[in-house]
Amino acid sequence: MSLLSDLVNLNLSDSTEKIIAEYIWIGGSGMDIRSKARTLPGPVSDPSKLPKWNYDGSSTGQAAGDDSEVIIYPQAIFRDPFRRGNNILVMCDAYTPAGNPIPTNKRHNAAKIFSTSKVASEEPWYGIEQEYTLMQKGVNWPIGWPVGGFPGPQGPYYCGVGADKAIGRDIVDAHYKACLYAGISISGVNGEVMPGQWEFQVGPVEGISAGDQVWVARFLLERITEISGVNVSFDPKPVPGDWNGAGAHCNYSTKSMRNDGGLAVIKKAIEKLQVKHKEHIAAYGEGNERRLTGKHETADINTFSWGVANRGASVRVGRDTEKEGKGYFEDRRPASNMDPYVVTSMIAETTILG
Repeated sequence: MSLLSDLVNLNLSDSTEKIIAEYIWIGGSGMDIRSKARTLPGPVSDPSKLPKWNYDGSSTGQAAGDDSEVIIYPQAIFRDPFRRGNNILVMCDAYTPAGNPIPTNKRHNAAKIFSTSKVASEEPWYGIEQEYTLMQKGVNWPIGWPVGGFPGPQGPYYCGVGADKAIGRDIVDAHYKACLYAGISISGVNGEVMPGQWEFQVGPVEGISAGDQVWVARFLLERITEISGVNVSFDPKPVPGDWNGAGAHCNYSTKSMRNDGGLAVIKKAIEKLQVKHKEHIAAYGEGNERRLTGKHETADINTFSWGVANRGASVRVGRDTEKEGKGYFEDRRPASNMDPYVVTSMIAETTILG
């Protein structure tokens, strides 16, 4: 195995200028991440300089077998923490051969919203709190749990320390460092309320880059759990009953909110979100009704609410924001399996263009 490890960790820059580019895209379910690699003649730092590529869309649920070619357009480049050197990860979105975005390409519409002058001038910032659950391979049950059984009740696990509380920390730390290496604006990690559940935060990041970075961070997590022999679940309620669900809270601000008098702008934005509550809930992740029950630090899915420092509300305003009269707010409704392109652009569209 040592020879295999040596080959996997070969530094290509010692022998060739060629690099490996791992092209990443989103498959037909809207949550399955796909990727494949290609050789390029030398280092590339600008995605517009990268070649487009194609894949078999009939094998990903995105095209018919008799017209299966889907074209992927490179959109963002990240350093590759697995191959290292000058090798790169490339976040792509998907189009028909005629150049039209395929239905599962949510990035295209998000980019249009973020490129409007009104939205761009407000410089929307996002901080995404991505929760996830580490699962035993071959068993749909969290790691550290007895198969078919349960650990002790919630309480000691949130930000806990110790082998019986922080289950999977090696995976979490590996992912943290991989994200930093890749150039993702990961701002922290923590153990969550349910054992085997963790969270990482991406942000603050402006505009379309928030979606790119969350998707690549998810890709890195999938790859690291693949190596570790466990699965990662983004299900919003992986274990029924008296256990916390998994969300992807979205912290959000605009230039007007961050400036003096911003609290009034925040309150107006929250009013707009209330009017569009049903539309946002419909776009905030599949199965979210199992999580948004009014229990376990959530608001009921059918009722919009907001409050200062209230983790049982749909939208939370922090104490510091209230005190300073400016800042940001947190939309606590998105599920862990939400599409960050959809959520970030929809919040901007509702609060800035609405």
